Amino acid sequence: MWLEILFWICLAVVFYAYVGYGILLFFMIQIKRIFRGKKNVPQLAEEDLPDVTFIVAAYNEERWMEEKLKNCFAFDYPKDKITHFFVTDGTTDGSADIINNYPKGDNRLELHHKDGRSGKIAAVERVMEFVKTPITIYTDANTFVNKEAIRNIVRYYQDPKVGAVAGEKRISIDEAGDAAGAGEGIYWKYESALKKWDAELYSAVGAAGELFSVRTDLYKPVPKDTVVEDFYMTMKIAEKGYRIEYADDAYAAEGQSASVGEELKRKIRIAAGGLQAFSRLLPILNIFKHGWLTFQYISHRILRWTLAPLALPVLLIANIFLAMGGSPLYQFLLAGQTFFYLLAIIGLIMERRKLKFKAFFVPYYFCMMNYAVYRGFGRMMKGSQSVIWERSKRA
Repeated sequence: MWLEILFWICLAVVFYAYVGYGILLFFMIQIKRIFRGKKNVPQLAEEDLPDVTFIVAAYNEERWMEEKLKNCFAFDYPKDKITHFFVTDGTTDGSADIINNYPKGDNRLELHHKDGRSGKIAAVERVMEFVKTPITIYTDANTFVNKEAIRNIVRYYQDPKVGAVAGEKRISIDEAGDAAGAGEGIYWKYESALKKWDAELYSAVGAAGELFSVRTDLYKPVPKDTVVEDFYMTMKIAEKGYRIEYADDAYAAEGQSASVGEELKRKIRIAAGGLQAFSRLLPILNIFKHGWLTFQYISHRILRWTLAPLALPVLLIANIFLAMGGSPLYQFLLAGQTFFYLLAIIGLIMERRKLKFKAFFVPYYFCMMNYAVYRGFGRMMKGSQSVIWERSKRA
């Protein structure tokens, strides 16, 4: 009996963490719309648009820098209301020279360069003292942001309870359509839907560094050893009682990871950073104080970083023993698990042989993500995860 109870608890945790919460969230949104209508945030009039500072942190991004500058200067936003900060922390290639020599025209552009690399969060903190605008927007050098993004972000700040706005991350899939691209693309489409529904229910749960913004007066320095500073920074704002909005019409696109190995490297870092953030954001788990935010944080993040990856091997082992008892139900469920992991193994083989078939890549990517949590936990326990990005190659 105890084995059966353990099996069904593990199955419930895995299902809820990866599928069930999304289903529940969708229906909760539909009910909320019946009583309050669909959320509508109007655009600001031209004269009401706030001044913003647009920060691009870069390390040896010479390959992307000229295109990034063109992208920034093409925003549909008054040039006299946006200041561009390019922060090249420890850059040793030609990135700083490209920025210095680029014709800026009427655009307000400042280069903040420093020799010696100390990590992205140290670079951002170094320039925040120079930000004089009410809104600060952050993005990466290798992403391309749609020209309406700033307008679509700042409109949410009409609500004084909004402390941060997350943009949408989109993955440009390589024509090869390999496991990295198929898995990453599907993952981020699902994540984007969850973030959009989270924000409509109450608040998005953190932001991705590719594109997000904060009220400048709410910015607080982040501990120097913070691994996922974007998530931690925005969740600390939510902890103060502000909401994180989600602007799906403000997006940053970047290429897929060059391979599953490169994507695994990125996922391990994020897993280590997520577990670190969990240990530092414990006050948010007080549901009596934070209510909906606590529910969303546990459902969307904590379960994926803790119980769900732990439950997967337990679920398989328990299922094997229960199926040996002759129960048709447990034999059927074991067959389903076996089939899923078989697809993952086939996906691994096909990825190594450069063959394309997305049906196999998704189970493979799912297993890789959960394996990354174990690796990330190991790094966190050993204290071996550096705050300096080991950059993943992009296709």
